[in-house]
Amino acid sequence: MALTHETLLEGAKLWGLFYLMGFSICVLIYTFLPSNRERFERAEREIFDEDDGPWK
Repeated sequence: MALTHETLLEGAKLWGLFYLMGFSICVLIYTFLPSNRERFERAEREIFDEDDGPWK
């Protein structure tokens, strides 16, 4: 098997696909861990100041 440009290109594409799939799975696992629930709920509540509103 010769190491041609096409072979390297296919390998890079395949590695990139697996890398992105693995990274996406890791992000989803991190997002839905029960230990992170309070952190995300707090961020949801505190995104706006109490003075912010649509009428200002």
